[in-house]
Amino acid sequence: MNRLTIPQGTFDLARFPEHPRDPFRAWDAADEYLLRQLTDPGTGPVDLSGAVAVVGDRWGALATALAAHRPVQISDSYLARRATLANLARNGIDEDAVRLLSSRDTPPDRVDVLIVRVPKSLAFLEDQLHRIAPAVHAGTVIIGTGMVKEIHTSTLKLFERIIGPTRTSLAVRKARLIFCTPDPGLPRTPSPWPYRYELPADVGPVSGLATVNHAGIFCADRLDIGTRFFLKHLPTRGGAVRVVDLGCGNGVVGLSAAVANPEAHVTFVDESYGAVASAEETFRAGAPDGAKADFLVGDGLAGLDPGSVDLVLNNPPFHSHMATTDATARAMFAGARTALRQGGELWVVGNRHLSYHTHLRRIFGNCTTVAGDPKFVVLRAVKR
Repeated sequence: MNRLTIPQGTFDLARFPEHPRDPFRAWDAADEYLLRQLTDPGTGPVDLSGAVAVVGDRWGALATALAAHRPVQISDSYLARRATLANLARNGIDEDAVRLLSSRDTPPDRVDVLIVRVPKSLAFLEDQLHRIAPAVHAGTVIIGTGMVKEIHTSTLKLFERIIGPTRTSLAVRKARLIFCTPDPGLPRTPSPWPYRYELPADVGPVSGLATVNHAGIFCADRLDIGTRFFLKHLPTRGGAVRVVDLGCGNGVVGLSAAVANPEAHVTFVDESYGAVASAEETFRAGAPDGAKADFLVGDGLAGLDPGSVDLVLNNPPFHSHMATTDATARAMFAGARTALRQGGELWVVGNRHLSYHTHLRRIFGNCTTVAGDPKFVVLRAVKR
């Protein structure tokens, strides 16, 4: 936990789930720059008495600092949602002070102040701007924020094309602000997302099937090479087994398990609302008749009963926003061990240099290499 002191007050903040040794804070210079800008006497403080919307708040720092103005927070992240609730509670703020919406929910009808934390995914920014644009009016104050390395010419062009004229601030502590003036004359067009594509012909049971990809999921416009390698080496399980596609993305791994074994019950899990929506639509489009599945937005396997799963399939992320970290993968591996039955297996694909085998041996006491190439490796660990 760290303490953020800004004109709005002093707040104790932490990421979710909170780890005492986590080196990362729940905010960065971009969040702080924006919050100070809102009260800057040089440009005139922003009137926050109207409807305030915060899009893309990463760990709830923005929503918590602005809770007195009862903002709406729109996020694709379950973990960001949980972090927001936890940060409100640790600062003695009623959770009802912030209205929490997911990226799949209908946005507010009207927004007077729009705050946008620029995401890593340009596609996700595009989708969210399209979705929120009908709520914007000529008097809406729009301020975006991000680190300098997150804001590009393409970012500004998106704001200009969808909302209106856009300019940026000077950089402060490697952070920058975006100021956008709504143009009511711009046509309001629907979001181009979700995007659909057909899988290649050499990826096992799902070859040639279609995938549905909502904005912001990893490699939403093509099959990433790690998943492609994984699909060629997935285990074959017969009978009424319980399979989990952990960190499911668009769901092609879990779909492959369902197509290969129609008796399997597949659970698709991700912390992204857009990913789980993608996985469900992909499954509905390609799964055999009678195939059984459920879809869970959550913190890894925390929502499943211990000892209830036969097989976990996992292509873990190794980034948390702009930071490279294996903390998510380690948490996924530990959660998988808890969820698996005795004799159950975790299969993982990852970049060879990430050395996931060391974590798997520490957590499971064993790890074998199933397949590998110069870039990727597929690993298997058994709960004994």
